[in-house]
Amino acid sequence: MIDVYAFATPNSLKVPMLLEELGAPYSLRAVNVRKGDQSKPEFLAINPNGKIPVIIDQSGPGASPVTITESGAILLYLSEKHGALIPKDALGRIRCLEWLFFQVAGLGPMFGQSGYFLRAAPEKPQFAIDRYNGEAKRHMRILDQHLAKHTWAAGTEYSIADIALFGWIWRREFAGVDFDGTPNVARWYAAAEARPATARAIAAVNALVPNAA
Repeated sequence: MIDVYAFATPNSLKVPMLLEELGAPYSLRAVNVRKGDQSKPEFLAINPNGKIPVIIDQSGPGASPVTITESGAILLYLSEKHGALIPKDALGRIRCLEWLFFQVAGLGPMFGQSGYFLRAAPEKPQFAIDRYNGEAKRHMRILDQHLAKHTWAAGTEYSIADIALFGWIWRREFAGVDFDGTPNVARWYAAAEARPATARAIAAVNALVPNAA
């Protein structure tokens, strides 16, 4: 059993998406970031960085429990443990990791900062909005150019790179991003969204939100 500490956030969604694809048993534990649960001592004891998602794999290395933070590290750990959703050929693996880190280091942070300055910042400095929203849209264009030539991020195989990218594009409205001018991303997104595991994962994280519609 894998305990998943999460909420209905872009990074959180990645983990149940992967676990649903793997058919692996897991238990979701809500960390309500809207109420500041991530800053409570009991959660900081699990992840001092105060971020979700976090997993505790009760059957980690050496059959001992292991706690893992950072969504990219979690995806890589689980895919390697199960031998799935990461290409087995060397070049495919390189491409998968390349696009995984494109999301972790680029698209995700730019979407997050764009959303913060557009939606949550107490002040709305236009230079910050222009900077981060422009970068978010630039990352979408880069992804669109790539997907014009490839079915999935790593090439022909659906992988953890697609799962990582999907989580943030699922919350694209928050970042002030849409599919205008990126038809290949729209095609890719629809294909990923249509996967049964994706639907189950979205329903699972949405159920963590009190009074969710």
